[in-house]
This record gives sequence, structure tokens and C-alpha cells, in this order.
Amino acid sequence: MVRLETPVCEFGAPAVNFDLPGVDGKRWTLTQCAGERGLLVMFICNHCPYVKAVIDRIVRDTRELLPLGINSVAIMSNDIADYPEDSFENMQKLARELDFTFPYLLDEAQEIAKAYGAVCTPDFFGYNADLKLQYRGRLDASRKEAAPDVQRDLFEAMKQIALTGQGPRDQIPSMGCSIKWKNES
Repeated sequence: MVRLETPVCEFGAPAVNFDLPGVDGKRWTLTQCAGERGLLVMFICNHCPYVKAVIDRIVRDTRELLPLGINSVAIMSNDIADYPEDSFENMQKLARELDFTFPYLLDEAQEIAKAYGAVCTPDFFGYNADLKLQYRGRLDASRKEAAPDVQRDLFEAMKQIALTGQGPRDQIPSMGCSIKWKNES
């Protein structure tokens, strides 16, 4: 397992369009996912210990962002041939078990992860109403171990984006397992 940190936020970078299958049987695009005041794009997976440690808080925070006009979408880009726990069927199961309020999409070709510059799971991209990047940081102060009573960096940043259109200038990178890229031979 390789642990990586996300790069610094490139303020104002536009969100990349996508058209991906969701665990709900629908295809989803960027426009369909966007909320009135912004969009949180998350690169997650099922098997990563970092994601497993925070998934309950991701579900909580995305649910609490909805009334603020911030929608969320999760994209799984790992190589499912080498990581069967991340299969589409297992994605469906996880989304059902945790009652995801956001689309959970499969990026089987890994093109969307590459277009976004995603490097790890979890990797968070917070966009304002104009779909311009305002946040590229961590969920909270926890690491791989669950830590429920910590500063909610992502939630507070997305709340600020909903209210002002601008993200915080100081951001701490997210960390997690590297995206499992397909062997290009």
C-alpha cells in the first residue's frame, strides 16, 4: 500500500465533465451531479483502509451539505481486476449498506481520475456554483484510524464555498492509498 498526499488546490480550475455509470443503474454527468451552490467530487473505493476509516463521516458530511446546496458524487477508479473488493457489484453493495445520498460511479477506463489529477483514495475536489475548484484538502484531522471528534475541514470548507463561493486559503492535503492504476503494457 502506497500512501500519498494530494497536491495543493489549484483555485479556479474548472471541473472536468464526465459521463459514467452509477451503482443505481443510471449514467451520470457533471451537470446532473452539480448542486445549486457547488459540487463535491470524491475519488473513493471500497478496499482502502483510509476510506474505510472515514466513510461514515463522508456519508454524514455529504448528507449535511445537501441543505446548503452542495451536492456530492463519488467516483471509483481503481483497477478492479487486481482489486475485486472494488468491483461494481461491491460498489452497489456498499452504497446500499451505507445509504449513500450521492451517486457512486465507476471510472473503469480511469480517464476521469487522470483528467482530475486524482492521486489517492480518498481525494476530495470541492467546487463552487460555477464549478471552479475551491478545495483540495482532507476530510478532517484523522488519519487511517477513526477519530470522530476532530475539526471537520472538508465540511467547513464546503459550507464556506456554499455561502461565499470561495474556499479557505489554507488547506491541508488529503492522504490515502494510491489509486490502483491498470498496468499499461
